[in-house]
Amino acid sequence: VLPLPPSRLGESPFWHPDEQTLYWCDIQDRKIWAWRPQDAQLRHWNMPSEPGCCAPTDQGNLVIGLRDGFYRLQPQTGELTCLALLDHDTRHLRLNDGRCDSQGRFWAGSVYTPKTAPLAALWCLRATPGGYAVQRMAGDNLTANGLAFSPDDRWMYWANTPAHRIDRFAWDAATGTLGARTPWKQFEPRTEGAPYGGRPDGAAVDQEGHYWVAMYEGACILRLRPDGSVAQRIDTPVLCPTMVCFGGPDLRTLYITSAQGNAQTPLPGTQVAPGALLQMRVEVPGLPVQRFRETS
Repeated sequence: VLPLPPSRLGESPFWHPDEQTLYWCDIQDRKIWAWRPQDAQLRHWNMPSEPGCCAPTDQGNLVIGLRDGFYRLQPQTGELTCLALLDHDTRHLRLNDGRCDSQGRFWAGSVYTPKTAPLAALWCLRATPGGYAVQRMAGDNLTANGLAFSPDDRWMYWANTPAHRIDRFAWDAATGTLGARTPWKQFEPRTEGAPYGGRPDGAAVDQEGHYWVAMYEGACILRLRPDGSVAQRIDTPVLCPTMVCFGGPDLRTLYITSAQGNAQTPLPGTQVAPGALLQMRVEVPGLPVQRFRETS
């Protein structure tokens, strides 16, 4: 457990290799956080709406998905610039989980907060000679999560959290196009009287192509093989882990964000506050964070 303030809804961690710094979002508190382990420097930036995801850019800035669209944050000055607005109903939709691909595009899924219809979508932001273009790439989701790319750039993973399902798209990184979408991993929903394993939230992929997913309300992280089978289960001292990322100089430190959810007290047998940020060492390194290309 890291000595940092608990988040109401921690999400979207990434490790910045140049700064040796961990960044993450607290969606409900509308803050972006940055923590440098070397000297315990902790910074934050307040956002005008919920930051669902963030990633570094190739110009030393951050690209952020807010409720109504994509923005650039200049960390030194705090200046926030709108890059592209989304054509969606911001009363019920906001951006959620996202990350960059190997070609410098920023992808983010949305969440339909009533969760009564599959109106959440997947959006892609890219720089063009004429500015920034945003395109709707997929839909039919309630709460978009688990976005990740395989190391060989053949697959894109995308979770539908309330449906307890992770889908997989055939993926062409060179052109940025998605192919066939197939269900990849289905988890058991909550049933009365049976133990509940949680539902798939944020994720990351390691260098062997295994998919690490935080199981919200399942108090665990699962490492899934490319065929979807479980290679490893890691119990967490928090009920609601939300996302993982690989960091440290060797990319073998696994950082885990979490949420308070409905839990106001630690899990039985622990003293860990809900919303805590966790870390652990792992054997297989992760993939380095990809950066958003600010110019075409």
